[in-house]
Amino acid sequence: RQFPGCGNIVTFSQFLFIAVEGFIFEANFGRKRPAIPIRNYFIMVAMFFTVSVVNNYALNLNIAMPLHMIFRSGSLIASMGLGIIILKKRYSVSKYTSIALVSLGIFTCTFMSAKQVASDSSADDEDGLQVFLWWLLGIAALTFALLMSARMGIFQETLYKQFGKHSKEALFYNHALPLPGFLLLAPNIYHHAVLFNQSELFQVPVIGLTLPIMWFYLFMNVITQYVCIRGVFILTTECTSLTVTLVVTLRKFVSLIFSILYFHNPFTAWHWLGTAFVFVGTLMYTEVWKSLGPFLARWRKRPKEE
Repeated sequence: RQFPGCGNIVTFSQFLFIAVEGFIFEANFGRKRPAIPIRNYFIMVAMFFTVSVVNNYALNLNIAMPLHMIFRSGSLIASMGLGIIILKKRYSVSKYTSIALVSLGIFTCTFMSAKQVASDSSADDEDGLQVFLWWLLGIAALTFALLMSARMGIFQETLYKQFGKHSKEALFYNHALPLPGFLLLAPNIYHHAVLFNQSELFQVPVIGLTLPIMWFYLFMNVITQYVCIRGVFILTTECTSLTVTLVVTLRKFVSLIFSILYFHNPFTAWHWLGTAFVFVGTLMYTEVWKSLGPFLARWRKRPKEE
């Protein structure tokens, strides 16, 4: 919030930490050979790195964090579309209905955000048009990242079917191989490191260490991101894709609500309606109701049995 353009230093720190941890505990200091051929990881990593960087730059283009979260929740749409085109998949009517709801929700939130951007920048017509055009570029960046992420998911699914699921190995290579790519972003990363050094001092509780507060925020972000991404990669091997999608969707919903309430981000009744469409559509897609049906039936019978 203090430095909206700091996405690259955040992403670089996350990648570096996960890569070092994986190099020690998963790759055994480079002595362990990968189960999936390394050339496949290079392809996956190129997609992963591109998605991460483009999503970061979208925040520089007048894209508010709630809209960023809602837009990225549309991954089911992109996955279904590319699945139909590339894998020749076919889906049930309920699946298409759920995707229509998600699409309507994202369109509603995007349209209302466009009106907000236009009204906020209406004081000066020339500046207002420039702000709005940058916002449109941000929407285009989010759309590109969404499609690229879906393509990466399909590629990953194909690899897992062929070579088996190796979550820790995939986590390591997906974060270690892109590190040289951050050299292209070195000036931006260095610039924000200088800005972080200039932020107000903060005394870490319990430890008593004093450091610039932005470095403390970055450290906490890296740790929580590691726990999150490690959990997701493990979840893909321990649970069905249905459960993974449900858990990740609920996590996004909690993040969205927290962002709105804690940071007082602008959110109208139309935004809430759009958000409801997105998450109801996502739950319909995962068919969570079928899983809850038997559970609720047993729960209703319990008082009669007792």
